[in-house]
Amino acid sequence: METLHPRVRLVWGVGTLVTVTILAVVVAVADRFTLGVGLWVGLAVALLGLLVGVVYVALKYRVWQFEVREDELYLERGVLTRVNTVVPFVRVQHVDTQRGPVERAVGLASIVVYTAGSRGADVTIPGLTPERADDLQEQLRRLATESEDEYDAV
Repeated sequence: METLHPRVRLVWGVGTLVTVTILAVVVAVADRFTLGVGLWVGLAVALLGLLVGVVYVALKYRVWQFEVREDELYLERGVLTRVNTVVPFVRVQHVDTQRGPVERAVGLASIVVYTAGSRGADVTIPGLTPERADDLQEQLRRLATESEDEYDAV
């Protein structure tokens, strides 16, 4: 099983920080106009949210792993709810490499595997170096093509 690059924790941490900041501002503004207790309510929410976020990111990183098998892509992830996903290569439509601004800043990329099936059946593998993302994209493309050729031959 392959794990994600450790810098993915920074990407997830930035997302947590943005969410906590927005939540703290909303709570502070709501408190200002309703309870009038003071600024400390927003700060308390921010500190609690930051603590929960750091623990969540650490646990998420420990669980997240994937494996390219002979005829399928297997993923394990989830903190509160564990999710094991198996994507048969015959179901793969196409594979994209994505690099958001935070990912680019820390030198990482993500792979998105689009599958045939219902909406929301696509899977994303975050926390890859750009080189690994490119290699994985090519490997998955090749395996999907081979799988399709075998399926058509039957």
